[in-house]
Amino acid sequence: MNGVEEKRYGLLQAVGDSDYVKKVYGGYFNVFVSAFGEEGERWDLFRVVEGEFPDMNELHKYDGFVVSGSPHDAYANDYWILKLCFLLQTLDAMEKKVLGICFGHQVLCRALGGKVGKAYTGWDIGIRRVRIVKDLTGCRLFEELGEIPPSLSIIECHQDEVWEVPLGAEVIAFSDKTGVEMFTIGDHILGIQGHPEYTKDILYNLIDRLLSSNSIERDFAETAKFELETAEPDRKCWEMICRNFLKGRI
Repeated sequence: MNGVEEKRYGLLQAVGDSDYVKKVYGGYFNVFVSAFGEEGERWDLFRVVEGEFPDMNELHKYDGFVVSGSPHDAYANDYWILKLCFLLQTLDAMEKKVLGICFGHQVLCRALGGKVGKAYTGWDIGIRRVRIVKDLTGCRLFEELGEIPPSLSIIECHQDEVWEVPLGAEVIAFSDKTGVEMFTIGDHILGIQGHPEYTKDILYNLIDRLLSSNSIERDFAETAKFELETAEPDRKCWEMICRNFLKGRI
């Protein structure tokens, strides 16, 4: 025993596992832990979309939580979404680290007083170059990169977006498609509209499923796939940013 207390995190999974992700990765939980976890940590899975939530009396035992993406609308009033909003408000009051991804980014915004809705420009699927706001004050997210990069590329798949961030939040990245790609509140809340955890093959499969369900047009799907073939997301940078945020190293 080295006397170092084990760090503990929870994944609030707001999406069911696709057949592809189950077959290739064993489920989205493994995708997230592979991207954001480190040796010696404990990660717990809560399938909030199925009504599985952490015990409110156990929240103090966690160092942080990640809220996943979802096919559901963050502005909907399903019982589990409202319950998730209450949980996020509680975690904010406790100043626990919370990282929201895609739907998680949006529902975090909603829970804390912001506004979300359908994206004004429609679906955004593919690899998007997001621009980092210049002259960030007190933001240390990019510290390990040596300097704040002018932009970073990330995998995107969403048709909803943040319209207005909560009071006290700071927008730290935007793109040609989306006005709020990243926001922070203090040093304990981070929302990212894109998918830092996604691999290109996961998005390929998701595009095929969206096409099969007639959620997107074939021409749009082909354009998104072409983007995937001709561009690369800055996955290592995003993973480092998310890990350092969750571990309190920034």
